[in-house]
Amino acid sequence: MADWQNGLFALPCGADFAGAFADGLIARMRGRPPQDMARVTVYANSGQSLMALREALIWRGPLILPQLRLIADLGGGAATPALARRLELGRLIDAALRADPDLAQGQSVPELAASLAGLMAEMQLEGLDVTALDAIDARDHAQHWARALAFLKIAAGYYLTDPPQDREARQRAEAEALAARWARGEALPDGPVIVAGSTGSHGATRDFIRAVARLPMGAVVLPGYDPDMPQAVWDGLDARAEDHPQARYAPLLAEFGPPADWVADAAPDPARNRLISLALRPAPVTDQWIEEGPRLGPLIPATEGLTLIEAEKPGEEAEAIALIIREAVEEARPVTLIAADRMLTRRVQSALDRWGIIPDDSAGQPLPLTAPGLFLRHIADLYGRALTLDAVLVLLKHPVTATGLGRDYRREHNRHTRDLELHLRAHGPVFPDGAALRDLADRGDEKSKPWALWLAGLLDRILPLAEDRGPRPLRARLADLRALAEALAAGPGGDADASELWAKASGGLARGVLDHLAAHADQGHDLRPAEFRDLLYSELQGQAVRQDVAAHPLVRFRGPREARTEAVGDAAGLVILAGLNEGGWPQALPPDPWLSRPMRLAAGLTLPERRVGLAAHDFQQAVGAAQVVLSRARRDAEAETIPSRWLNRLVNLLGGLPDQQGPQALAQMRARGQRWLDLAALQARPRMALSPAPRPSPIPPAPALRQMSVTEVRNLIRDPYAVYARRVLGLRALDPLRPEPDAAERGNTLHRIMDIFLRGLPDLPEAPDAMKARLLAITRQVLDEDVPWPSARLFWRARIAGVADRLIADEVARLAQGRPAVIEDRAELSVPGADFRLTAKPDRLDLLTDGRVQVYDYKSGKPPTDKQIAHFDKQLPLEAAMVEQGAFRALGRADVAGISYIQLGEEGKTHSRDFGPGFAQDTWAGFVDLIGRYLRGERGFTARLAMERTDHTGDYDHLSRFGEWDLTQPAKPERFDDG
Repeated sequence: MADWQNGLFALPCGADFAGAFADGLIARMRGRPPQDMARVTVYANSGQSLMALREALIWRGPLILPQLRLIADLGGGAATPALARRLELGRLIDAALRADPDLAQGQSVPELAASLAGLMAEMQLEGLDVTALDAIDARDHAQHWARALAFLKIAAGYYLTDPPQDREARQRAEAEALAARWARGEALPDGPVIVAGSTGSHGATRDFIRAVARLPMGAVVLPGYDPDMPQAVWDGLDARAEDHPQARYAPLLAEFGPPADWVADAAPDPARNRLISLALRPAPVTDQWIEEGPRLGPLIPATEGLTLIEAEKPGEEAEAIALIIREAVEEARPVTLIAADRMLTRRVQSALDRWGIIPDDSAGQPLPLTAPGLFLRHIADLYGRALTLDAVLVLLKHPVTATGLGRDYRREHNRHTRDLELHLRAHGPVFPDGAALRDLADRGDEKSKPWALWLAGLLDRILPLAEDRGPRPLRARLADLRALAEALAAGPGGDADASELWAKASGGLARGVLDHLAAHADQGHDLRPAEFRDLLYSELQGQAVRQDVAAHPLVRFRGPREARTEAVGDAAGLVILAGLNEGGWPQALPPDPWLSRPMRLAAGLTLPERRVGLAAHDFQQAVGAAQVVLSRARRDAEAETIPSRWLNRLVNLLGGLPDQQGPQALAQMRARGQRWLDLAALQARPRMALSPAPRPSPIPPAPALRQMSVTEVRNLIRDPYAVYARRVLGLRALDPLRPEPDAAERGNTLHRIMDIFLRGLPDLPEAPDAMKARLLAITRQVLDEDVPWPSARLFWRARIAGVADRLIADEVARLAQGRPAVIEDRAELSVPGADFRLTAKPDRLDLLTDGRVQVYDYKSGKPPTDKQIAHFDKQLPLEAAMVEQGAFRALGRADVAGISYIQLGEEGKTHSRDFGPGFAQDTWAGFVDLIGRYLRGERGFTARLAMERTDHTGDYDHLSRFGEWDLTQPAKPERFDDG
């Protein structure tokens, strides 16, 4: 092969790299014996690229394949697993954090270990050792960076001084050894050696590329090369221009000169490549745009293959993309979606489900999102956290749980879970434990008892883990995780191996992750629960499951990196570049906890902007395809988005070249995109126009109600529909899935305290100090019995203690005027002429020394004002009316002296309210008239009739379809018959 041309070659942006490389290689080997192809060695930068090159060669006819290898495999890969090395770093970091906790700055040890391992890998790839850190003058930086640098030197001294163990170190050593041998003319390969598709982004790869390019039969084929940049721009691409797409090529061109074409005329659209090249010039670019823009010529032909979609929301963007893919499938055209935002690709995949189109997604499904991965994460979430009902139900309802006994038992398990949920919602306890489940099993039937006992045993095992918040060995935590996962998956007396836990590809990967962690667990430090969760998630996140179903052969989803060598070109067909927003593509740079930008430069490391430059190169390569759709959403779930810097530059450049028809070209791009948005909006429009629900005002058959409590009268005035839903339809809101110490719970607790306090009043006068001591003792007892939240117990105890003096002082004054005669006793009063009873359970009715009664109500919040009482808060006036009509047996008929609220908060004051002569009976007459209208069917139960505030919500707003109507819409009463 004496005529083999060596050196630097390139393929332009938008070219089918794999196909064009195969064509060029076959052309260079033409005329040689077929077996000579086996002497060719091709190095690729990734496994995906290697597969793409192999497929491209196979599709070009029967031939002997060259030797296909990965650059990363130089040196034979890692001698020590990467996990073991990260765990070793974690042990160092944990020891450092015990001495200096501020070093973490909010990150966990596994997160810090992963970032530190990445930094060590980068130093090894760049050929740097611990002496590189000595070039950093810590005096020039903040104290935090100085502390981080001091630890970094210790870690690097430990990590980088051993014989090469990591893949990066061994790759670097092998590349240097090969380059040295080849430079001396020793051990030269007996066939061509080609590096295909690498940009030389790391020092070790770049050195290997240099060595190959100098071989007599060596060649380097660069992807996405931009031949349209002037030499002055190339000369300016230094270490500070890392964010430019071509920056990685500048050192190679400085050494070897401009690359030759691997094949001729490979660019699908050279005119567009020139436009993109100018748009992406390094800043400042305005003068270059003014000078070189007119040379681009008419821009409408250069942008005919570009479509710009600017949706309002990500959902609209995904729907428009799905329609584009569907049309391409109908026309039998290949289509490739390239996006960095995995949430967006999942949206598009969901939209494609309606047509049964399953894409070939190279990323697959992340293991943490599969059923086994999510199951393991849920169990790890139990560590160090109080066990709540919702956490138990998350596990019980998971599709992996109780699958070790077959599908038939799974249905029975779901029924038991439903019954348990309803019971625990209504009756508690707030924090379930094994004892509560055993009590439930004793009251259950024979079918549910084994299940409840099985769950009780599991809760007994979970509670120690939930209460364990300190560091524990990784091996012990893994053993607990695995044992608990298998017990849950097996079910009562089932077999974990027969369950869905380790089944299918996802289960096998999950088991492999746990096995790998267990194999190296002794290398790590003792982990706290949060650290264990972070470590488990990061290891699961490193694995992905390819879909088992057959993907559509024309539809591919790819990541930006794959745009370099396999996601564009003829095989890719139409290319969609989606999610072009800052933070999406390019993605936001992660913070570096170890080195600042100046420190990295001083040490000889690349800047973080290198990642932006690589992403920019991916964009430039992909946007050069023949037909391209660019898409973004103007808003995300939180706020307005910012267009990707590359898209922003392209739009600004087009808008600034009116003489080259730039604004018209941009308008046509947007018009082509708007067509798809219009189609998506048309598709989202319902086929039948449904009228919004009217404001409900049902009139049920009379009599609608049989009884009502005085506390519900407020709702009858404000939101009659809520009374209808509760009393007539019998609908009640479910108790919360996770009970919280809210205002209602606080009110109930404080009322019980006062109830016990009043019932325990001695017959003889009690000293204020003794009364206060008894109140605080009752408070402590009730809180300990009824309030399972430690923080709420402390807060509410302090609340009562803070107002105790005022409460006792007022209580002494009240007892001087009378004694409590009714405490939380139920009474009822019939409405004349109707089968209806008004019920009441007053907090306190005091019989005064003059024979009259004082009505009291305890309030944990702000008591109602006189105006609120006059208009809707009728509880105390109605209780007073019931007293005057003799509804309470302990009192008989009695006059009411007044109504008051005793506030169990703030200053603990007693608030008296206006109570003039006849006020109670006038209120009763008004209530009788009001309830009579509802009982006789003269008035509908109108939804949100007179809400105090428009932003108040109710339990039945969804049932009344509030939102389809508003408060300005009058209600139309609708009568229902008995049928």
